[in-house]
Amino acid sequence: MAGGIREHHGDDLVENHEINVTPFIDVMLVLLIIFMVAAPLATVDVNVDLPASSAAPAKRPDEPVYLTLKQDLTLALGNETVAREGLPAALERVSQGNRGTRIFLRADKNVGYGEFMTLMNLLRDAGYLKIALVGLETLPAATTAPAEDQNGQ
Repeated sequence: MAGGIREHHGDDLVENHEINVTPFIDVMLVLLIIFMVAAPLATVDVNVDLPASSAAPAKRPDEPVYLTLKQDLTLALGNETVAREGLPAALERVSQGNRGTRIFLRADKNVGYGEFMTLMNLLRDAGYLKIALVGLETLPAATTAPAEDQNGQ
C-alpha cells in the first residue's frame, strides 16, 4: 500500500522551552543607534574661545551647569542667554535651589580680568561658592633636548 498508518493520533506537539532572542537583539541594536545619534546633541553649543590649560582634567558630573561669559560680555547659562540681573533666579531654577551645585565657569580669553571677577562676585553673592574654571585641555609641553651645533657635537 502507498499509505502508512500512524501510531499516534492527535495533535501532541513537542514543547520548545527555548527563548527566541533575535527580537531582543534587534531592539537593542535600534536603541544603540538612537543613543549614538542623540548623545552628541546633548552637549552645550555656545561658541567661546577658551584659553588652554595643562592641568589634569577633573571628573565631570552627569549634568554639569555651564555659565559662559562671551567676548561681548553677555552671559549664557547652558545654551540660553541670561541677563546679569536674572542670573541668580536662572541659577536657582537650573540647580533646583541647591546652592552646593558646582558651576562650571567658562570665559572667552579676550574678556578682561575685571569683568571675570565681577561675574565671580555675582555668583558668590547669589550663594554659589563651588565654581570650577573651564579651559581647553592640552598636553604639557615636552622638554626639548639642547640643540647641537652644526658640527654634530
